[in-house]
Amino acid sequence: MTSATTATGGLAERYATALFELADDERAADKVADELHNLQAMINGSADLRRLIASPVIDRDDQSRAMSAILTKAEFSDLTIRFVGVVTAKRRLFALPNMIRAYGAKIAQRRGESTAEVVSAKALTKAQTAALMEALQKAAGTDVALNQRVDPDILGGLGIKIGSKMIDSSLRTKLNRLSLAIKGIG
Repeated sequence: MTSATTATGGLAERYATALFELADDERAADKVADELHNLQAMINGSADLRRLIASPVIDRDDQSRAMSAILTKAEFSDLTIRFVGVVTAKRRLFALPNMIRAYGAKIAQRRGESTAEVVSAKALTKAQTAALMEALQKAAGTDVALNQRVDPDILGGLGIKIGSKMIDSSLRTKLNRLSLAIKGIG
């Protein structure tokens, strides 16, 4: 893990903790979790939205107006809109997906669930998500909350991390192993 990744993770954890505490005080932790889950789905489904949150060259005011319009149109709660507004004002929008994951982990912990990080080359269908969730719940022996992320670079298959266990069945990893085996290294 790079130091930049670690720094982003710590930043995301701090913001998620603050949001969780505010939402808990307002008895809106589950509602905020649902909204953040929906926001992550919107991010996963839109290259333009991913560019908006990741680009350091887009003006802060433009990012703020765009995010406010998106969240208002989606009828998100005032707390979620204000949170994303603060994140945007502080120029931390690039870390929003990590903040959403960290918040999801806090909710899952409260509910007594395990959290599974799932990376796929393209978005999973509802049927695929349901089948995956069922398999993971059997394997974990508890309810499982899924944090899904799309990464076209893995080419195909899935990467799953649940607790300290990592299952990487991505096509990219299989091709890398094959390449090493052919070279006689692996």
